[in-house]
Amino acid sequence: MTSGSLAEGRTPKRLIVVGSGIAGLYSALLAAEAGVEVVLLTKGALADSNTYYAQGGISAVLDEPAPGDTVAAHIADTLKAGAGHCNEEAVRVLCTEARLDIAGLGRFGVQFDLDDDGDPALGLEAAHSAPRILHAGGDATGAGVAAALIRAVLDAQAAGRITVIGHAQVTSLSLDGARVMGCSFIHDGQELGLQADAVLLATGGAGQLFAQTTNPSVATADGLALAWRAGAAVADLEFFQFHPTCMVIPAEAREADGNNEPLLISEAVRGEGAILVDAGGHRFMPGYHPDAELAPRDVVSRSIALHLAQLGDPNGHVFLDATVIEEQRGQGFLARRFPTLSKRTRQAGVDWTRQLVPVAPAAHYWMGGVVTDLYGRTSVPGLLAAGEVACTGVQGANRLASNSLLEGLVFGRRAVEAFLGSTNGVPLRANSAAGGLAFTHAAGSPPADQEDAGSHATTALSGPPASPVTSVFEMDAIPVPISWEFESLPGPGARETSFGHAGVFSRQALRRLMTAKAGVLRTGGLLAEAAEVLGSWEGEVVPLEVPDSLDPREHEDSNLLLAAQLLVHAARERRESLGAHYRSDGVKEPAAVEDFDKRYTMSRKASLVND
Repeated sequence: MTSGSLAEGRTPKRLIVVGSGIAGLYSALLAAEAGVEVVLLTKGALADSNTYYAQGGISAVLDEPAPGDTVAAHIADTLKAGAGHCNEEAVRVLCTEARLDIAGLGRFGVQFDLDDDGDPALGLEAAHSAPRILHAGGDATGAGVAAALIRAVLDAQAAGRITVIGHAQVTSLSLDGARVMGCSFIHDGQELGLQADAVLLATGGAGQLFAQTTNPSVATADGLALAWRAGAAVADLEFFQFHPTCMVIPAEAREADGNNEPLLISEAVRGEGAILVDAGGHRFMPGYHPDAELAPRDVVSRSIALHLAQLGDPNGHVFLDATVIEEQRGQGFLARRFPTLSKRTRQAGVDWTRQLVPVAPAAHYWMGGVVTDLYGRTSVPGLLAAGEVACTGVQGANRLASNSLLEGLVFGRRAVEAFLGSTNGVPLRANSAAGGLAFTHAAGSPPADQEDAGSHATTALSGPPASPVTSVFEMDAIPVPISWEFESLPGPGARETSFGHAGVFSRQALRRLMTAKAGVLRTGGLLAEAAEVLGSWEGEVVPLEVPDSLDPREHEDSNLLLAAQLLVHAARERRESLGAHYRSDGVKEPAAVEDFDKRYTMSRKASLVND
């Protein structure tokens, strides 16, 4: 079934879509097009999403690809970047069906950049073996795609086919037995409830866990927390990608209008030929990876961190030299190719046609999330997930550049297909796209016939069901035994320098802690210290329960603390380095480069109580 034929099959009554990034907007439009009553909830304005800030583009092998490019090559590149941890079937679906959803975007008014011959202008980005990146408005692809989809959603709203509720903070999922049947949310200072046949989470990621991030302020792990509290399985949370080149903006420039958020310097800039140098002008990346600046993102981020540590300045920055592009491509090329970046760097006081741009790694994308199958179905009936909040298995241990928007499209559409009942897919536990059995609080030990299923070391966790919102739905909580709990104290083993007294919880304190202890470079000692501090904050924030508050920020704080605990727990469980998860105490000789073709496996655990 393609994005143009979703009206086939049964049409359920109502679908709640939570989130207004590419996955949420696109799936809402497809569902409405099929005759579904769609309610789209977004915690801010429709444009408040990671999608809107995406610069790099969307990867796809089109009907007329670049010379030598193939779907098989796109699959191979994705698997290689994923460090042997991808679900190959999910990757095959992503790369094979990409062109269908690129065409689907066109139906909703998205226009991609064209070359001089009127054909799609295909760019090359890091770790891609051929030019296959589509852009819209140069370096403003996310904004261009989001703007078109938002216009289509508003048109559908005007026609009565989609109901949009903005500034709605979803606080909990509503359960009828073991099935999700709606949600509660805060809007205009009131708690409201909404029932539906299913809920599709498209809430994005959690960049606000870290001090330096490319994500907007709304990226606070809301969807992950909602799913966890409803009992859904989550996986691969140790794999958080740090974008290697986020501009370090001086304090005085940050105060200027339009410079309040960190500025991501797109992968496409290095794809055009920009290089990385240290304060001494030395180009260091060739010494860390044969692909130099075009190595996978986690390698570039880790190389920067290791190089700065060798220079004795671990909290410093390096420089991106884009002047070489201007010299090679001619005066004015950077302004034409990257108009937004040219404007923003000038606002920050840097003329990147003549000057070096200070950059450092920043939290960018979470490969882990809520476990889904190939059709967006989670381990909880009635709950779907797509986009960054989901763990389809397609990103593996390290996302390939420009595959994230594509994942939101392909699996957002497939989630709608599942909702419409137009797929013959098998149940989630027999076909988990994230790979392996998803252990939940009720799972216990896997049946004997499932112990060897799958080929990945995916660590999947799940939490207790959400507290009932009795004022809205009058439901009874379902008591379920929990097979593991957070450790309030670090496990046995060597301790590194203490983080000191935790103090009271604050967003700033959380972000500093996660950056220092669970960022680009990790050790067992650092993670143990992080777990101890996070546990000490539970009394203030209570992450496992829905806050009894009408203040959206308190709900975000609870979600962030829960996400931080889950990430740290997963990172402690995986003692060896893999992809974006780098533990310097997990290898004999610390190195920036991993064997990305290696098939990594480790035994599953039915209980995650102890290290």
